[in-house]
Amino acid sequence: MSAITGVLGGSRMVAGRGARLLAVLLTCGALASPIPAAAQDGEVVIGPGVSYRPFQLSTAHGPVLGHVVTVDLSDPNAKLGLLHPGSVAAKDEIADQTNAAGAVAGVNGDFFNISEEHPGVVPTSSSVGPEIAGGEALKGAVPDGQRFGPALPEGTSDEDVFAVGIDGRARLSRLSVTGSAIWPGGVVDVEGLNQYALPVDGVGAYTDDWGEVSRARSVCGTDTDRSAPCSTATEEVVITDGVVRSETDLPGAGPIPDDTVVLVGREAGDAVLEALDPGDPVRVRTALVPADGMPLSFAVGATPIMRDGTPIPGLDTAELAPRTAAGIGDDGRLVHLVVVDGRSPASTGLNLAETAGLLTDLGATDAVNLDGGGSTTMAVRTPGTPLATVRNAPSDGEQRPVANGIGVFTR
Repeated sequence: MSAITGVLGGSRMVAGRGARLLAVLLTCGALASPIPAAAQDGEVVIGPGVSYRPFQLSTAHGPVLGHVVTVDLSDPNAKLGLLHPGSVAAKDEIADQTNAAGAVAGVNGDFFNISEEHPGVVPTSSSVGPEIAGGEALKGAVPDGQRFGPALPEGTSDEDVFAVGIDGRARLSRLSVTGSAIWPGGVVDVEGLNQYALPVDGVGAYTDDWGEVSRARSVCGTDTDRSAPCSTATEEVVITDGVVRSETDLPGAGPIPDDTVVLVGREAGDAVLEALDPGDPVRVRTALVPADGMPLSFAVGATPIMRDGTPIPGLDTAELAPRTAAGIGDDGRLVHLVVVDGRSPASTGLNLAETAGLLTDLGATDAVNLDGGGSTTMAVRTPGTPLATVRNAPSDGEQRPVANGIGVFTR
């Protein structure tokens, strides 16, 4: 008996190609927005290869209300992509991100820089992990000690992502930043890309994808302590069309033109960048490199909770919370996007071990946990309706603006 089968009190869910759930689930009431009558008897097809349904679980700790969108990536008309507000350092509600992108469904994504312990430094709203949209690398992962969210399970990292490869199959991957800045007589490794926190002694690159928010947060904290003071040994160099335009001791703010790269260094990185002066030619190159070698068309930071059909060791079994998660089955051709509500008498939420069990019973062999709690949100646009609307009941009583999400697109 699987973990979630026990939680469900003996009922079992199975998903196959075409997103069919073969066991009957009790549909939930008191939804955030009306569900078409067809959902009362099962799933609703919301586009080619894509279906949606609400469900209810009976658990030992109380009822759990949830929603699942299933995507058959073997259908050429269905795909996944990154939802984001247009800048790395920005946030917006998932329903707005879903509708702005023209998606038929969306769920919230990665944990993000939601608060700050450093006086005078504003939260950037930037996500913790990497982002790739349309094959373009948007940002890298902050050091593990700088992350927001619960402790990482053993063997996982902020560099882990839920992704789709250029082969069209969903997968778990890991992305690291590689890059360099080269000038006559000098070179330095670039270890960060549009990140709210840079490694100690490191240099990071910021592009027009970052947005207008101050880059001051990038030199605060350390690789092991998010709350550590901001570094006082810093340097920022602005490079336009391959030539240094300006340099200053403190990270700046404001929009970055598309012909410009800003380098920020701290500690040893500061010392290296001090050698640059206005007028110096500099060539900057950055990339996100997947650990398995498969180029990715889409990626969002996520925490693995199951690999190859086996839950990650040490998953939490105590904390009940609203959850957002994604599961992968059928060798990357089938994806389940799941949210469950929590922190209310109507829905207690799930712990991480139960979340992995739920995705196992949906047919997933690999799965990730995404940002939960007040961030947990699913928006769906059903046939005949102009906009996607929120389907779950966010625990804050309203949508929380978030850094990014996973969008479901159809043609």
